[in-house]
Amino acid sequence: MTSSELWTRATADRYDAEESERSSAAFLEPALAFLADLAGDGRALEFAIGTGRVGVPLRERGVPVAGIELSEPMAAVLRRKIDEEKLPVTIGDMATTVVPGDFSLVYLVYNTITNLLTQDEQVECFRNAARHLAPGGRFVIELGVPPLRFLPPGQVAVPFDVSERHLGFDTFDLVEQILVSHHFTRGDDGDGYRRDSSRHRYAWPAELDLMARLAGLELERRVADWSGEPFTENSAKHISVWRKPSLRV
Repeated sequence: MTSSELWTRATADRYDAEESERSSAAFLEPALAFLADLAGDGRALEFAIGTGRVGVPLRERGVPVAGIELSEPMAAVLRRKIDEEKLPVTIGDMATTVVPGDFSLVYLVYNTITNLLTQDEQVECFRNAARHLAPGGRFVIELGVPPLRFLPPGQVAVPFDVSERHLGFDTFDLVEQILVSHHFTRGDDGDGYRRDSSRHRYAWPAELDLMARLAGLELERRVADWSGEPFTENSAKHISVWRKPSLRV
């Protein structure tokens, strides 16, 4: 049993509309180019593929893609876009679910590893990635850097979006490394707000590197975004690439 919160049908049905800006061709191009380059002539496996925001256009780019997704409603939305033969999806959690074959690329985007709410499960996610990778293959994660520097003493909340239609802020449990994302979204009629929240376990880059080592993976590079900008102490997120060592003869 996974600790991840299960995304509902209502969430799945509105997900693409709410993420339309992040689903545009212009927005996705740097990520797709980055992932396609790492996949090369091999296959790619997306953990927590969701509605296929990244997986479907990556497949359309010519990369054979498979997915693992915990939420059946999210996978059902993906299935409206592409059939099973072109992009197979297995229902299950990304820490333990195994699919056939091996891959040159396994990837997790948009902070999704934080859906696993315990360190043990995040470690198992790395081990599961390594299990699916061919020698020389890569595991890629896109993850925000916890914005704890913005927390004055005694404060537990940090806003991440203040716009006309949406108010978003994170609250932090600094002992358990749990953040809760709170969303207040204005209704389409302009009256009232819908309130949603989700729990996540945040992790630091160095902690992820140790998880990778436990899984037998080696850090290859870390950049600040899909365009390859250098990762610095001021970066809001990172794209990290770990490599499974090639077989030695």
